Amino acid sequence: MAVRIGLTGGIGSGKSTVLQMLVEHGAAAVDADAISRATTAPGGAALAHIVARFGPEFMAADGGLDRARMRERAYAHPEARRELERIVHPLVGEEIARQVDAALAAGARCIVFDIPLLVETGRWRAQVDRVLVVDCEPETQVARVTARSGLAPDEVRAIIAAQAPRALRLAAADLVICNEGLSLEALRNEVEQAARSFGL
Repeated sequence: MAVRIGLTGGIGSGKSTVLQMLVEHGAAAVDADAISRATTAPGGAALAHIVARFGPEFMAADGGLDRARMRERAYAHPEARRELERIVHPLVGEEIARQVDAALAAGARCIVFDIPLLVETGRWRAQVDRVLVVDCEPETQVARVTARSGLAPDEVRAIIAAQAPRALRLAAADLVICNEGLSLEALRNEVEQAARSFGL
């Protein structure tokens, strides 16, 4: 039976780097965010349902979801966000199940679920054996994200404020990797210890 790990961390924490290192140790990765985005990308499984419910003006020029327009609608009308979730979440759930089945069939001993909103949604806790949180100081998050994205520091702080509070994430953790002031090599060593504890 494969051990199931829920991986989360705030923006700029280094979560994606940690996930890649766990994959190098033999873990199978299931990226819930990427799956969700794929359902609303051009040709995505959710698009016809979204257009039928919200109208063709929510389709972008490239044939995918007009994310900016949908974000505005969802912020202004909470019911619109719930309707969008009712369309997207079952499709995401089906694809996650398909990827898990494929990983198990391939003999994976550890499946890592990359779940940005693991703490916020609450429903994931029962579906994973352990929660791994990648953590760092908020100002480190701001510095990393501004360096890679071109966003202004205040924009990054607003994103951090919209995510689960750091204390809540840490309280949900079974294991924490503190990615503060670590070299890539030191981070690799931390991930290696975590991987061993997951049976990798």
